[in-house]
Amino acid sequence: MVPDPIIEVHQLIAQYGEHRVLEDVSFTVQPKEIFVILGGSGCGKSTLMRHIIGLDRLHGGRVVIAGADIGDESARWRIYQRIGVLFQGGALIGSMTVAQNVALPITAHADLSPGAVDRIVAAKLKLVGLECYGDHLPSEISGGMKKRAGLARALALNPEIVFLDEPSAGLDPITSAEIDELLLTINRTAGTTLVIVTHELASIFAVAQRVIMLDKSTRGIIAEGDPRRLRDDSDDARVQSFFRRAAEAA
Repeated sequence: MVPDPIIEVHQLIAQYGEHRVLEDVSFTVQPKEIFVILGGSGCGKSTLMRHIIGLDRLHGGRVVIAGADIGDESARWRIYQRIGVLFQGGALIGSMTVAQNVALPITAHADLSPGAVDRIVAAKLKLVGLECYGDHLPSEISGGMKKRAGLARALALNPEIVFLDEPSAGLDPITSAEIDELLLTINRTAGTTLVIVTHELASIFAVAQRVIMLDKSTRGIIAEGDPRRLRDDSDDARVQSFFRRAAEAA
C-alpha cells in the first residue's frame, strides 16, 4: 500500500507584486523520500521552498504538510516543530557560537533543562562531525562547516522533514560529496524526509530518488521522475539542455 504523502502542493502560485514567478505548481512528496527541486538559475527553486514552508505568502493554491495546511497560522507553528530548514550558506547568527545556534530551535520549542539542551546540541554536532567546534563563532569555521552547523540546527528537534536550500553550493567537490553522504545517512538511519533545492549535478545523482524540474519561461514544472531517466530518456530539449550544461560545468 502506498502511504499518504507527507507533503502536498496543490496549484501553487508565487508572485511578488505584479511579477509572477510560479503558477499552477502541483506535486507530492512521500514519507522518507529524498525529493529534489532542480532547474536553471532564476526558475524559482528557492522561491518554491520558501512558499512551501510558509516564509512567503501563497498568492494562490494550497500546501499541506503532515496533514496540516501551511496557510493556517496556528497549524503553521505546529508544523514548524516537525520540520527543519537549512538555508543557503547555513544562515548562522554571527554573534552566537555554533552550539548556541544549534540550541536556538530547542529552546524556542522545547521546555528542557539547560543540561538536556546541551546534551542534544552535543549529539547533533557529533552527528555532523563538529563535536570539537561548538565554542567557535561562524566566522571561525569554513564554508563546509557552516553548512554542517546549519544542518545540525535543522536536525535539532528530530524533524520528520528537512528542507535544504543548495546544501552543497559553493563547496569543493570533496566537501560537497561529504555533505551528500551525510544526507544519505540521515535519510537511511532516521527515515527523515529530505526536500532539497539544488542545481548541482553531482549531488542530484548522488542523493535524489525523485525530482521535479522547474522552468523559468513556463513558471512551472516541465519534468518529474528519476533524474537518470530524465537525463537518458527525456525528449524535452529544455531537460536535455539542463543536464548538458550541468555536466559541462561539473
